[in-house]
Amino acid sequence: MLTATPMSRSSKPTRPLDRPPGLDSESRAWIDRLSPQSPHRDAAVAALHAHLLKAARYEIARRRRTFPHLRGVDYDDLAHQSADDALVVILSKLHEFRGDSRFTTWAYKFALFEAASKIRRRAWQGREIQLDPEGWSLLTQRGADPQEDLETQELLTGLQEAMKTELTRHQREVLVAVTLNGVPIDVLAERLNTSRGALYKTIHDARHKLRGALADRGLRAGTEDTSS
Repeated sequence: MLTATPMSRSSKPTRPLDRPPGLDSESRAWIDRLSPQSPHRDAAVAALHAHLLKAARYEIARRRRTFPHLRGVDYDDLAHQSADDALVVILSKLHEFRGDSRFTTWAYKFALFEAASKIRRRAWQGREIQLDPEGWSLLTQRGADPQEDLETQELLTGLQEAMKTELTRHQREVLVAVTLNGVPIDVLAERLNTSRGALYKTIHDARHKLRGALADRGLRAGTEDTSS
């Protein structure tokens, strides 16, 4: 597990931090204390880590009902990992803080993101990710009336055909994994050894192709990206 003091020494910027104008007094104090020239920097880093740990524990507690198979020790370990990683990122991005919110609010977001990402990854650890595009057939639903059933089936048939003819294998696998099988985007990125940004672009391009193919067939479907 990382500790605050070594991180503070290895992550010091090479030049003084610029303070954005109009900062509230609390945010200004954080930036001043985290400055590489500050004699209080190590203490400030330790205090920031404590705040981040609190935020990570909150986020993990909020999500723990979704993952009941995880043990208490898993949650505590994930919280510390999240706080450690969030601290490293924050120290490298201090120059990007512009004071649009309080410093602690800005910093908390990094801990919340890290905690959410790590608990999703831990929950999917060891689980097989289904990438089979034939799984789209599971989307068949019965509508409120025969006409709606017919329209739904026509749309699903069009989607399946478009996926086979318009998308690359990689686009099909990513789209199915995220939109049908509910695989978190960060988990899939880790399994495929790629980045979240690359996968978001893959999904965007695949949806664009599907919308065009359905439009050519006179069909229309909501294809907004709801992955996270």
